[in-house]
Amino acid sequence: MAVKAIAKGVRISPRKVGVVAALVRGRTVADAVTILEHVPRRAPALAIKKAVQSAAANAENNHNLKPGTLSIVEITVTSGPRLKRYRPAAHGRALPFMRRTSHIRVLVDGEERVAKKAAAAKTEEEAK
Repeated sequence: MAVKAIAKGVRISPRKVGVVAALVRGRTVADAVTILEHVPRRAPALAIKKAVQSAAANAENNHNLKPGTLSIVEITVTSGPRLKRYRPAAHGRALPFMRRTSHIRVLVDGEERVAKKAAAAKTEEEAK
């Protein structure tokens, strides 16, 4: 079962984030984090690294998956809302521009942990 994490409203252009996301698509979580720590494009790499680590934490803590077996199934970058701004120009004018934002969606999957026996079952076995 794939586990997801979404980082919404990241203040970086989706085009810039998409280039870095392509580097880690389909890799294991450990490899992806190592790659993202050494990519020259630091701002997009940090945002993607946070999303990947969040998905890994969700998988480990909420869905009982083994952390060593996690791999990135899917990573998508879509555009978020644009912030409309103005930049000063010559002759007292103001020219519009847009600050673009991104949504980063990461899906990870791995092996499920073996469920442990309940504590009550252990105490009954010891009593016998």
